[in-house]
Amino acid sequence: MYPALAFLLLFLSGTMLPVHRRFEQTPDGVPVFVVSNGFHTDIVVPLREARTDIDWLRQLQQPTLTARFGSYEYAAFGWGSERFYLESYGGKFPGPATVLRSVVPGKTLMHVDFYQHAPRPGRRVVALRISPTQYQQLAGLIAQSFQPDSAGAAVLRNAAGYTPDDFFFWARGRYHALRTCNDWTNGTLRKAGLRTALKAPLAGSVLFQARRSRPAREIR
Repeated sequence: MYPALAFLLLFLSGTMLPVHRRFEQTPDGVPVFVVSNGFHTDIVVPLREARTDIDWLRQLQQPTLTARFGSYEYAAFGWGSERFYLESYGGKFPGPATVLRSVVPGKTLMHVDFYQHAPRPGRRVVALRISPTQYQQLAGLIAQSFQPDSAGAAVLRNAAGYTPDDFFFWARGRYHALRTCNDWTNGTLRKAGLRTALKAPLAGSVLFQARRSRPAREIR
């Protein structure tokens, strides 16, 4: 009982311990956003970024998507359990059996959502400005999470997502109790040098530290 409680407290207390505490936003940097629906987090980035020559439609190598979303401005990326994602169609929350099975490693998907415009900062949206170098690192980490085919192209898992603007692709890695969707967001931001939590099992954990990043106006 007590060892389990101690582990749980240690697991959750990682939210309060920042990594890259001195991370500072960049004036006129690349705009990125951490977005939550209350349970899950996504990283939202420019669909095309001229300074780094990163074009996500080009990277995904999906001609149909390029034709449909060429006029859009942002794309959201989230990693997570295949079971959770597919059982969430229709706005449903996965059943108890799926939740229990997620304790052990399972297959994963990348969720890609196309935004016509930038998300508006708010309670569940944190806006950040990062340097082009940091953005290149961040984009590389996101790209590495896709499971490509033999030609290096991302592979669609489903022809349609929850809306006409989102899709699922096969991903690398296994989802389990100690490696959740929010851990992926947190870890991806941390590896790119942004302020994050030491451990982020919950969406609030990711937002809590991202919101405490030093704003660009404080930079000297």
